[in-house]
Amino acid sequence: MAVPGQDEKFMREALKLARRGIGLVEPNPAVGAVIVKAGRIIGKGRHKKFGGPHAEIHALQDCAAHGVAPRGAVMYVTLEPCCHYAKTPPCTDAIIAAGIATVVVATVDPSQHANGAGLRQLQDAGIQVRTGVCENEAKLINAPFIKYATTGKCWVILKWAQSVDGKLAYAEEADKRRWISNELSRKNAHKLRRRCQGILVGVNTVIADNPLLTARPSRGKKPTRIVLDTHLRIPMDCELLHTAKKVPVLVVTTEGAVQANLEKADLITTQGAEIVTVTDRQGRCDISALCNELSRRGIAQLLVEGGPTTIASFLKEQLVDEVCIYIAPRILGSRASPGISEAIAELAKAIDLHHVDIKRFGTDVRISGPTRAPG
Repeated sequence: MAVPGQDEKFMREALKLARRGIGLVEPNPAVGAVIVKAGRIIGKGRHKKFGGPHAEIHALQDCAAHGVAPRGAVMYVTLEPCCHYAKTPPCTDAIIAAGIATVVVATVDPSQHANGAGLRQLQDAGIQVRTGVCENEAKLINAPFIKYATTGKCWVILKWAQSVDGKLAYAEEADKRRWISNELSRKNAHKLRRRCQGILVGVNTVIADNPLLTARPSRGKKPTRIVLDTHLRIPMDCELLHTAKKVPVLVVTTEGAVQANLEKADLITTQGAEIVTVTDRQGRCDISALCNELSRRGIAQLLVEGGPTTIASFLKEQLVDEVCIYIAPRILGSRASPGISEAIAELAKAIDLHHVDIKRFGTDVRISGPTRAPG
């Protein structure tokens, strides 16, 4: 029998563990688990890296490491335990073998191979199952995973750094290589990159900044680098093409641009990059079709880091699931190129952020949140 308030108390411990996996486990969900006996935690675990043991297994191993038997205990886990063979054996088998008496689950795994099957297997083995404890918090942590599992579409994150007056870049040539955000903010942005399987910028960003678009440190993560390039203007000497054989690069353009630049298109593919064509009725890149194509390729989370034009195009098409803005305490005024407000001035519909998270990184402030309430 559940003690009032106890389920929420221990599930929140599991949720803390789950959050530590963000940026390490994707495209898998971030999951935490704690095992409780006689009102005391005897084992803790979290999913630590993609392809590694799941949270439940780590929690059971933690019990063994402390010499405590989990038989008859209660396991709190933030997502339904898996019951299928993939990169690791089923967690349900390990839970049953360990003699766990009760499993409390925050939310069901909506994936095709799960969706309650794991819970039914536990119940068939005589284990008591309770669900829905801290469900909203659990869904928020894994909102990208849930969207991809239920719709097959990628979770789109818009990220940019700006000055207080909404400017994204310096205008003067001597200043163009200067960062607006500080080092702490940039380090956090790399953690955001590690969440994602794809990082997208517009070709203007490639021309102006010549970025690598890698996650540093990579921790084994190599997101696909994607360039939105309607007229195939990508410089042949850019860092992206130089490193395309080491880390994947997609150059997204139109059929017309390829036909007009056949020799350049051949050179791009010779460098190791792949050209993808998605054309709308106006002869521009169709970003909605692009998101569908990236989703089909297994990109569950897409990070858009482009300039004002690219950011505005995703907002206007209502393709954005999450926004992450780093604000630096500086006013650029006339020394800056056109800012974000000019780019989205024609946005037809206001966008609210939900479950807003505000954090400080030194003197910078990060504001982030999903564009719709998970649930």
